Formats: sequence, C-alpha cells, structure tokens
Amino acid sequence: MVECVFTIDYEIYGNGTGSLKELIYDPTEKLIRLFRKWDVRFVPYVEVAELDVIGTETTDETVRAIERQIRELHRDGFELGLHLHPQWYNARYTEGYWQLDHDEYNLCTLPKERIESIITRALEYLRRIVVEPDFIPVSFRAGNWLFQPTKTAAEVLSSKGIRVDSSVFKGGFQRKRQLDYRRALKNGACWRFGSDVNVPDSRGSMVEVPIHSEMVPFWRMFTLKRVALQNKAATSLQIPNQKLRRWRDFIRFRYPLKFDFCRMTLSELISMTDRLIRRDKSDPATCRPLVAIGHTKDLVDLETVERFLEYLQTNKIRVSTFAQLLPRLGLGLEKERQAFAHSAVQTPV
Repeated sequence: MVECVFTIDYEIYGNGTGSLKELIYDPTEKLIRLFRKWDVRFVPYVEVAELDVIGTETTDETVRAIERQIRELHRDGFELGLHLHPQWYNARYTEGYWQLDHDEYNLCTLPKERIESIITRALEYLRRIVVEPDFIPVSFRAGNWLFQPTKTAAEVLSSKGIRVDSSVFKGGFQRKRQLDYRRALKNGACWRFGSDVNVPDSRGSMVEVPIHSEMVPFWRMFTLKRVALQNKAATSLQIPNQKLRRWRDFIRFRYPLKFDFCRMTLSELISMTDRLIRRDKSDPATCRPLVAIGHTKDLVDLETVERFLEYLQTNKIRVSTFAQLLPRLGLGLEKERQAFAHSAVQTPV
C-alpha cells in the first residue's frame, strides 16, 4: 500500500537572505488553500532556529505573521515537523546581513551538551508558538539533510519524544559535509535505527522514513525547471563557486533524484509514483511511504502540485502525515510515542 506524505521545508535561503513574506508566508498560504481544497494535509518542517533568531532581533516584521501562520497550521491539522539549521543560533546581524556560525553547521558533530541545548531551545520555541507546553513534533529533519554521525543526536531527539527522522535520501553523498547515504540503498521503505541512520536496528529508538529518491543518470538532474530554481537560489546565495564545488558530487553515473514536488515536472512525479505502484502490486499489504519534499522558497508552480494531487486521488493513493502513517508501519513507534507523551504530561521536564 503506497501512501504519500508531502513535506515542505519552511525556510528562507541558507545564508539568511530573502524575505519571510515572499519565501515562506505567501507560498505557504497558497499551498494551505490548495490542500484544504482537496481535504488533505502536508507536513511543514519549520526551520525553528532562523525564525527564533530573526524574531529576537526583529529584522523582518513578517516574523509575527509567520508565527501566527504556524499556529494556524497546527490547529488545522497540518503536522508540524522540527527542522534545524543550528548555525543560526550564534548568528549576528551586521550591516544588513546575517553572519552565521558555520562551525555549528552540522548538528550531529557538536558536543552532546550543545545538541541538547539547541534541541531544547527549538522545542521551547515551537511550544510557545502553538501555545502547548507539552507539544512534541512527530518528526525531525536535519539542516542540509546532515544526520551523520547519528548516535548522539538521535539519542537526544528520542529522549525528547521525537520518534521519526526524514533526513535521509538513499544514495545521497556530499563530499564537503561528509554526508553518505549510499549504504541506505540496501534498506527497505523505512527502518528503525540506533547509532547509525544507515543501518537498520530493530532495537533502535527512532525510525527513518526517508525522502523518496531514485538513482538516475546524472543528466536527468538538469531539467529546465530544476536548473531555473537552482540558478535562482545560487543568485540569492551569492556563492558562484558553490556550483563548481558541487560538480564533484555529480561525477558519478547515477545520482539520487529526490521526489521533489516543487522542482519536478508533473510527468516526473507521475512516472516515479507509477513505478512504486507497480512494485507495490507484488506485496500490497506492506505500507510503502512515498515522502515528497519541497521548499517554500521553491514553490512557484501550484498547477503541477494540484494536478499531482488529482492524479493521487484518481489512483486512490492516500495522502497522509507521519502521525497517520505510524500505526501502519508495523514498527511499534506509535505506542512508544503515546507512552512517552503520557509520561511527559505526568512528569513535566
């Protein structure tokens, strides 16, 4: 059984440039209206660190509207996910620009005390915004998908009650950041894990529900739509050499194509889904999550999103959130999450 989970990273550009209104608030409002029309929900991965710091410094007046939007999303059944770019927490605003702390770029490489501090602050921010002192996000997504080395960060997240990660895209590889998800290619649709997100562990405290991806010839990455959005981001980031550095990651015959509903064409989205549906026919009883990713800053083609939702409905593919999906994964995570939530209410931390 195939179920589609739409996730969208709710954030501005990675160097702190861009308008909250243009890159987050306005596109999200359009997406909310579209999903309400089809009576389904998506998972906004709220990049908490940037919003917390921008709100503290009041460098963009739209931040209060953003916080209201997050609260309304939560109240209307859109499942909030925790997303973190930790380099924001030591950021300084100087002469109209953000100076981010790139020594803290990868949450997983920081000392345990610092990871604990960052995640605690992030959760406190979300709880304040949604006005729920015991709110616990179902899932987490690491900034720039960096969930390696896994062990310490996973221990801290699970100790806070977070049971799902969706950072992995199978076959992912970034030399500069030492990200390597190639080993995960051998894994199933989802898996429990402990000390290494790549390695299934039936005793692990978290489950990986990866962003769906397929290994394709590298030239498949260069569609007009994807290149236009990539160039738009590169111009905003003002890092012309970054594209040259990333070329080294493309120097392999097959490359992971993420199931990105903002960057893919309708025909790409449908053909990838059709392939999964054909594989599902051999074992329809098994739940196969189809996690789609998008970014609010890339959301410029609502027509494709609507037509894809129409395709899913026509083909009787359920659109779910992680909370709705968990009981059908058969991994026991839903009962563990409920037990944690109950104990947290009884004994506030």
